Amino acid sequence: MQPKATYPDLSGRSVFITGGGSGIGASLTEAFARQGSKVAFVDIAREPSEALAARLPNAPLFIPCDIRDIAALRAAVEQARAAHGDITVLLNNAANDQRHKLEEVTPEFYDDRIAINQRPMLFAAQAVLPQMQRAGGGSIVNFGSVSWKLKQGGMAAYTMAKASVQGLTRSLATDYGKDNIRVNTLVPGWVMTERQLTHWVTPEAEKAIDAGQALAGRVQPEDIAEMALFLASAASRMCSAQEFVVDGGWT
Repeated sequence: MQPKATYPDLSGRSVFITGGGSGIGASLTEAFARQGSKVAFVDIAREPSEALAARLPNAPLFIPCDIRDIAALRAAVEQARAAHGDITVLLNNAANDQRHKLEEVTPEFYDDRIAINQRPMLFAAQAVLPQMQRAGGGSIVNFGSVSWKLKQGGMAAYTMAKASVQGLTRSLATDYGKDNIRVNTLVPGWVMTERQLTHWVTPEAEKAIDAGQALAGRVQPEDIAEMALFLASAASRMCSAQEFVVDGGWT
């Protein structure tokens, strides 16, 4: 993937990505690496993450980490800072959209969904904000989901967690805007990652996409990465507390 736009201010920037080893996250890692950023990313999947880091320019740093473990997440942020300097771009991308029936949700399953899809965003931001303040500014991009906007059923714990992302975004944007730190939500539509294509993009789903999207075609991971580059760069310097949707015009 070659980014469609070049942002000179991203060259040399210290970037931290959660879930950066596959799917949308891998496209983020690649896009920022090709901008010349100093990228560190965490992921639970070691093999694909190591392969990704090995093939990309500018030597992205892969740090194995289960983001449900907040101590490990904090340690990964510190490892990235030690390697690349103060982090000024945080991409809170990691998530798991496993489908589930409400009647089968246990407290343990619920806690696990929150521990993946919501809690790490707050604690990753908490860890990098002092670095951004020290550096004179930064950009946090929290990843939402189009699923709750579409009233999608079948994964209530996931959609509830994702609906809360904009609350975190707007709160942090207010608290840290005077430090020149921008916080926005990036909302992907139905993105054609390998996971989606393998598990959930059925012929019936294809018909729903065609009926729902205003634009023909399919949203690809690189479409999300292009928006993330914009939101991380000085090109979006007056954008904060906002929601940017890349869904082919569905919502």
